Amino acid sequence: MGIWQMNAWELIVAGGPLMIPIILCSLFALAIVIEKFIYFSIIKENPQNIRTTIFEYLKENKIKEAIAFCEESPSPISKVLEAGLLKFGSPKEEIKEALMDASQLEIPKLEKRLTALATIAQIAPLLGLLGTVTGMAACFHTIQVRTTSMNLIAPGDLAGGIWEALLTTIAGLMIAIPAYVAYNYLVSRINRFILEMEQSATELVSHLSQI
Repeated sequence: MGIWQMNAWELIVAGGPLMIPIILCSLFALAIVIEKFIYFSIIKENPQNIRTTIFEYLKENKIKEAIAFCEESPSPISKVLEAGLLKFGSPKEEIKEALMDASQLEIPKLEKRLTALATIAQIAPLLGLLGTVTGMAACFHTIQVRTTSMNLIAPGDLAGGIWEALLTTIAGLMIAIPAYVAYNYLVSRINRFILEMEQSATELVSHLSQI
């Protein structure tokens, strides 16, 4: 029976105790990715539309309406612009400082749990490697015991340890590869959000200085 015909439980048992932390890593990684996608779906708004709406309010001198629009929007870009609008009438430096402070509050929300995902992507193959080492150690222990007792060593005596070594390596890589891909994708999306926030903040300062 090939590996792809075995059920999950058989693979876990054959992989040994180190399969447990590897499976936990997979569950944590999946939970983080799902949570981030839900979060991005909530805050997903077209930055250009946000800026256009706010700047239209500013042209009509409707500061309260612009602030209300920002309050209703879940986008971090809106939250940053709201901080600048609340400083309407203040010196340009104060507006810039408020925008910067708001950005420093929103960026950690975007990056939340990304470090944990990166850690999982790094340690999953290491756990697989550890399983490989323990599996091979089990093989050599079997060889030692057999030779000490003057018994012949059959291939089946070593198969369990080699099987464990290979399965943990496979499991670790199967967790690490998608976790690393997901991490890079999420980082790229966050970087786009940060660039949009910086561009929006710069444009807001320019508009406010002209009023």
